[in-house]
Amino acid sequence: MTRRVTVLLLSAIALILFGQGAGTPFIATAQALHNCGEPHDARHDDDDDDDEGGRRDRHCPNLDEDDFFYGDPRPDAPELAYRGAFKVGVRTIEVVNPNQIDILNFTPENPNPRYDRPLTLEVWYPAVLRKREREVTTYQDNLGTGPGRPDRPVTPFRFGGRAARGAQPDHSDGPYPLLIVSHGYPGSRVLLSNLSENLASKGYVVAAIDHTESTHADKVGFGSTLLNRALDIHFVLNQVADMSNFGSRGFLAGMVDDENTAIIGYSMGGYGALIAAGAGLTEFFVNLPFLVPGRHLARLQSGNPDYLDLLDERIKAVVLFAPFGGTFLNTWDQETLKDLTVPSFFIVGEQDRTAPFAGVEFLSENTVNSDRYVLKYQGAIHEVPVNPAPPISESNYDEWLHYQEPAWDNRKLNNINQHFVTAFLGLHLQGRPDIYGPFLDLLEPISNNSPRADPDDPLYWKGFTEYGAIGMELRHLPAAP
Repeated sequence: MTRRVTVLLLSAIALILFGQGAGTPFIATAQALHNCGEPHDARHDDDDDDDEGGRRDRHCPNLDEDDFFYGDPRPDAPELAYRGAFKVGVRTIEVVNPNQIDILNFTPENPNPRYDRPLTLEVWYPAVLRKREREVTTYQDNLGTGPGRPDRPVTPFRFGGRAARGAQPDHSDGPYPLLIVSHGYPGSRVLLSNLSENLASKGYVVAAIDHTESTHADKVGFGSTLLNRALDIHFVLNQVADMSNFGSRGFLAGMVDDENTAIIGYSMGGYGALIAAGAGLTEFFVNLPFLVPGRHLARLQSGNPDYLDLLDERIKAVVLFAPFGGTFLNTWDQETLKDLTVPSFFIVGEQDRTAPFAGVEFLSENTVNSDRYVLKYQGAIHEVPVNPAPPISESNYDEWLHYQEPAWDNRKLNNINQHFVTAFLGLHLQGRPDIYGPFLDLLEPISNNSPRADPDDPLYWKGFTEYGAIGMELRHLPAAP
């Protein structure tokens, strides 16, 4: 198979799996609109946003702490959706993983091309605010699905967040467990900011990755995502651990309990999280030349000594939003999935066709050595964890659909996810089954069968408001004895 045919085939597969079609034409302008309602010149969107938290962000002069931000609770938000006791700081950092396989430039003549792989991280953490410092910042993202798509041009925009940029770390209760967030294909490090900010307020350091060659702005060949997701996750774990050493001079010094780490993965991030946590790939999948040539996926193959050396006991749990790969070309089989032994939380929409619901069921049913929770949203598709659609996306239906759940309010989904992920991580990373176990081990697993008008009934879902628990199913699948 020639390299040109391989590239075309990979592009076709990725378009089928992750594209939404042409949709409404998009007319790009010089302005990008976001939450604060102010137009912002896209020419300035590449400015360094690592400003001191005490002054108003020049990009969003009208943002105020009383405004709505993604992740804020609706009136019917469940109990654990509300933010925790800590103020939240945020910083953007750049790291580089040297001498990595540059799979997109693979040729038979050059089967091991190398490059230094850059990664941008958004890091949220418990913080101490100075006088007049505000928990208000802006994040930058892009509409689009990589270069070369005139129907979905790469268009920068900003939106508000509830964190203090550059704030001083709060060491009072540290070090804190580490959460690593891995986005979809394409996606960004701020696509799940609703969850990242929330968890940081509850005593976690959260590092979200921009996976190079897989973001809204730079998405290219699918092979890079297949090869690099788990490798990026492990590299970031090591980098953050180094930054947390007491001898380092960075802001994370002494802040991170890297021995107590969880991975939160969405879609292709879920694929990467499963591999990073112990579920290696099948030999069949590794040998498919049109996915990743040169058998470079072999380093992620179940049982391979190189893969076993990659695994890290510091990873204690995984949260898997609509993880991709369940029934795709035998990515995993029943035997390889048995190797996942850390606790896992699967969250999926029953109408998901991007990471098909049947595939996620296959994963959750066959990771039999993992203590699993499975949350299903009735009528939901693939976008169950993401921020609500930014206003700028309303100009292009395909961009809007990249965020928006058709049958659910994303704000409600955000709150429910915050609630249950807080309980799951509190159980497995903070070791508090007395507090968090009752929110997960429900007497009635199907919410529609519970007495929705009586939150005090023991069959009702703990922590939910009256009529707040509708359209869901949550089951606990204990690990095999």
